[in-house]
Amino acid sequence: MKPVKFPECTHVLAKDQKEYLPLPVHRQRDGLVVSCWRLTWWERVKLLATGRLWLMTLTYNAPLQPLAPQVNSPFTKGDRT
Repeated sequence: MKPVKFPECTHVLAKDQKEYLPLPVHRQRDGLVVSCWRLTWWERVKLLATGRLWLMTLTYNAPLQPLAPQVNSPFTKGDRT
C-alpha cells in the first residue's frame, strides 16, 4: 500500500525526510487532513477475502487522534477548499 497524489492535494508531508515516504495530503484550516492510498492487487484480493483492514498509527505515546478509514472520497466533485 502506498500513498498517492490526488487532485485535492494541498501539501506533501515528509517530502524531504529520507526515513519516511512522502505523504500527499489535503489540509483544511479546521485541522482535517486527508490522504489517499493505493492498494496492490494482492492487498485488494486479501481485503476482499478477509474484509479486514489493519491501521497502525504512531502516536509516540500522545493521545490518539480520531481516525476515519473509508473507501469513499470525502470530496464532492469540484470541492478543493
